[in-house]
Amino acid sequence: MCFRIRKNVLTLYYKTPKTKTMKKLLLFIAVSMLLILDGYSQASFTTGALEVDVNQYGRIRLYTPDGTRHLQRASILVETSPTSVFDYTNDAEELEPTVLVSNPLSSDFEIYGAYDNSYSALPPDVNVKLNAYGWNNGSYTIIKFNIKNMQTDAMNASAGLDIIPEINQEYGFDTVTYNASAGVIRFHRGNQVNMGMKLLSASLSSLYSFEWYDGYSVDTSLWNWMNHGELQPQYASNTVDGPVTITAQMPVVTAPAGSFNVYYALALGADEQTMLSNISAAVAKYQTLITSVNDNKTASNELNLGQNHPNPVIQSTSISYNIPEAGLVSLKVYNVIGNEVATLVNSDQTRGSHTAVFNAKDLPGGVYFYTLRFDGQVKSAKMLLNK
Repeated sequence: MCFRIRKNVLTLYYKTPKTKTMKKLLLFIAVSMLLILDGYSQASFTTGALEVDVNQYGRIRLYTPDGTRHLQRASILVETSPTSVFDYTNDAEELEPTVLVSNPLSSDFEIYGAYDNSYSALPPDVNVKLNAYGWNNGSYTIIKFNIKNMQTDAMNASAGLDIIPEINQEYGFDTVTYNASAGVIRFHRGNQVNMGMKLLSASLSSLYSFEWYDGYSVDTSLWNWMNHGELQPQYASNTVDGPVTITAQMPVVTAPAGSFNVYYALALGADEQTMLSNISAAVAKYQTLITSVNDNKTASNELNLGQNHPNPVIQSTSISYNIPEAGLVSLKVYNVIGNEVATLVNSDQTRGSHTAVFNAKDLPGGVYFYTLRFDGQVKSAKMLLNK
């Protein structure tokens, strides 16, 4: 068992006990600590099939309706150099309270909170706004992170997640598997509940798991794991400590006061296929979510990029997007290894909605990514070309 005390908040890492007596003692301590924790700022919602909880520093947890926790923590990582990584343990402080949104515009349930680096005052200097969306009876949630550059110069930042699974509220001996065809990270142990995560707004550039140890959250280590450069196909935990999983996407160049969005889907399922089905349902909600956010521009002054249609692409496809004000717009298409294959837009445009057509008849089949850049903000999405 490990305790983490931070800004008067205690997090209990409960490891499988060796004896029944120890188990009772630790369970008593755990319940006592949870009662203490309940007094601190946090927000949660229950869809009927999933409970999502976010605390005042941006820690995300998932529960099944019976109250069993399956995710100890997922939290945002932002790295700009080997010695500059924004993380939950060392840097995050409450900027705006974490609250349950009373009248969500884009979902049935929503949590909002904002966090900065004022706990450590160490670089990178970023503000992170978090929105957690849920839908009635959905066993999934979509987490949106808006990462704003508060530095005086541009930053080249990669974002990812720091993930500690807790399947069936137990640590250890679980497995992390990457399903490349679905783009889903699967956490599983025997025939117990499966948990899945999928990066929706970009492609993973790195995925790495290792055995949990006290004090692993060091900038240089986090940076190395975020820049592992490969998608680890599988990691099998072999101790009671269990795995930690670190994800990352390609860096985004962001101007001062500029921002970019990162979307993840998180889902639970009784088995792998159910979990994957719930991830697919989250992907469908993501398409409507970004359209809804685009339609409700009064909610935020941000750039919005829609999913191309049709997708998969046979010969050509349309890409719709919205810009919050007039300015220079860039819309480019890249292949899976990051080479530019087409420039669709590179010009000044007026505020509002626009559509670009991508003719792909001369390109080989496969996965492609399109990236929209405007005023220091970057949006990316994936398309599939069938030939």
